[in-house]
Amino acid sequence: MKTYQTQNIRNVVLIGSSKSGKTTLSESMLFEGKVIDRRGTVEDKNTVSDNTEFEQTNQKSINATPLYAEFKNCKINVIDAPGSDDFSGGALSAFKVVESAVLVMNGTAGVEVGTTIFSRYAEQYGKPVIIAVNQLDHEKANWDGVRAALSEEFGKRAILCQFPVNPGPGLEGIVDVITMKFYNAKNEELDIPAAYADEAEELRAELMEKAAEGSDELMEKFFETMELSTDEIRQGLTAGMLSGETMPVFCVSAKANIGVRRLMEFIVNVAPAPQCDPAAPTSLFIFKTSVEQHLGEVSYFKVMSGTLNEGADLVNPETGNGERLSAIYAVAGAKKEKVSQISAGDIGCVMKLKAGKYNTTLAVPGVDAIEHMVFPDYKYRCAVKATDKNDEAKVGDALNKIAAQDPTIHVEYSKELRQTILSGMGEQHINYVKWRVNNEFKLNVELYAPKVPYRETITRVATATYRHKKQSGGAGQFGEVSMLICPYIEGEPASNKFKIDGKETELKIKNQQEFELEWGGKLEYINCVVGGAIDEGFMPAILKGINDKMTEGPLTGSYARDIRVYVYDGKMHPVDSKEIAFIIAGRNAFKEAFRNAGPKILEPIYNVDIITPNDYVGPCMSDLNTRRGMIMNQDMEKGFTVLHARVPLAELYRYSTVLSSLTGGSATFTMTFSEYQPVPADVQTKLLAEYAAQEQEED
Repeated sequence: MKTYQTQNIRNVVLIGSSKSGKTTLSESMLFEGKVIDRRGTVEDKNTVSDNTEFEQTNQKSINATPLYAEFKNCKINVIDAPGSDDFSGGALSAFKVVESAVLVMNGTAGVEVGTTIFSRYAEQYGKPVIIAVNQLDHEKANWDGVRAALSEEFGKRAILCQFPVNPGPGLEGIVDVITMKFYNAKNEELDIPAAYADEAEELRAELMEKAAEGSDELMEKFFETMELSTDEIRQGLTAGMLSGETMPVFCVSAKANIGVRRLMEFIVNVAPAPQCDPAAPTSLFIFKTSVEQHLGEVSYFKVMSGTLNEGADLVNPETGNGERLSAIYAVAGAKKEKVSQISAGDIGCVMKLKAGKYNTTLAVPGVDAIEHMVFPDYKYRCAVKATDKNDEAKVGDALNKIAAQDPTIHVEYSKELRQTILSGMGEQHINYVKWRVNNEFKLNVELYAPKVPYRETITRVATATYRHKKQSGGAGQFGEVSMLICPYIEGEPASNKFKIDGKETELKIKNQQEFELEWGGKLEYINCVVGGAIDEGFMPAILKGINDKMTEGPLTGSYARDIRVYVYDGKMHPVDSKEIAFIIAGRNAFKEAFRNAGPKILEPIYNVDIITPNDYVGPCMSDLNTRRGMIMNQDMEKGFTVLHARVPLAELYRYSTVLSSLTGGSATFTMTFSEYQPVPADVQTKLLAEYAAQEQEED
């Protein structure tokens, strides 16, 4: 294929609900662009997109597939994105490298959950949107219902550029009010039938008025003449799309290939070209990584500046490591066409880079790294383990390979919980990962509820003395430590007056150290030993013993935090006192004092923001109450209610699945860690009983 210059490139992502027909639309676009000579179908499992076994079996997109079509002396790069929010990472990656989005709607259903969710994403990422109402040849096509739903959802931003003639199985064609032509089922351009002329004129007047809002110049001309030329309408629509105030509405039947060519013409004529400088030094950004059969690792990129030539030697600005791109390809799903050059703004792929992961910049030396893609926080977490213990290392390797291809998957082994934690965007997402482990790596895994990373702390002052004495023929071990512990409260200075053994005692603070604990919270270590009772050289050993016990609290074995420790007395032996003796004495004195200091279990609390249609506010609030959630406030966001709540992590397992069920999939949420708070008394009693039973079982 030829090399396309920046001004002749258009990059779009197809977004929308599952079953809206995005994959079928992409197939027709490739057919019109001469990339394929025959259109496949989802049912026949032979489309260029959706080419993996899982996608074909389930007849749904899982991965975002880069494609292209050559049309009207332009190259249209199309990314077919999944329609489920669980797999939204593909669409979000695409937003980094496209200039506009085509929001595909089901002409039988109107505005669906995915329509709303993905239009919100497009707005969040600042991408212009073209609406393509699909499946208008279906027996249940409802154009009037779609128009009403568009008006309710998007208001005056949604502006009709077309309307269908006889929607349903007898779809005759589409009237276009930009060109003022009728495009029949054979894609022939004809005059508008007389029966539809008045409706076309009325819609064109509305379209001109909307286009005139694109600039002061167009507005002035429109008020003077009440007319705009076709080119001026296009100019105004481009400006309106870029500002987010205009969403042109087109009509298609992707399955019958009606209206697809006209949609592509609009993309070429009106959608923005890449804002990339072809004269600047060469740089590219890798937005997607996958491992493909017979090819190995494939890195998909956009040339952000300059021109990329075959055999280029580039550098990763973040690491300084070099990469040679020995061969570069234009890409249409599984079809890869080798090319010698790719211009700024264009999309391509390269194989088997040493470190070609997503979010990577490759450029000539001296060019800065491109800002990384940012993805939403994970919404679903579970524990995972190999069914066969001998496969644990292989399962870990498989999960890490999958996570390296999907930025919305996170795998981490928690030393604290002693579990491998798998996080993703929803239960469907996690089940797909499990399918890949089972089928691609031939390993069996089990998914189950993860443990909660509780913390332990104390609520009052306590003291303890512990003597470690060991005699075994040769040199012995001796160390005695007396300590006092109390809660550490941020900003509150250390007191030195306490009641010890029933007597008011004033401790002499010699030095104090404050430590930020890696699991959160503080430990303050204060040396109050006088008279040489314990040599200064043994103080670090006592601290080590305390730190050892901080990693295993006495209540549930969780990490301890926010504790102030005073070492105020002890004893040594001139021969037998050794570092190990004071480690053991410090650890056991701390353990005994901790048990007597009103120990309390803390649980992680998360800020949860739920965006839901107003109809589901009640069920959402009721469900939060059953989860010990506290609703802090609520506000409105473009027709949706946003509930701001604080919920214990222990109550959020499978929440994404439950929320989807409660709201018909129309609500979304984010969750971010807030702080640790004491658990209620009944919850603590339950946790203590569970831990005791677990210890007994292990014994």
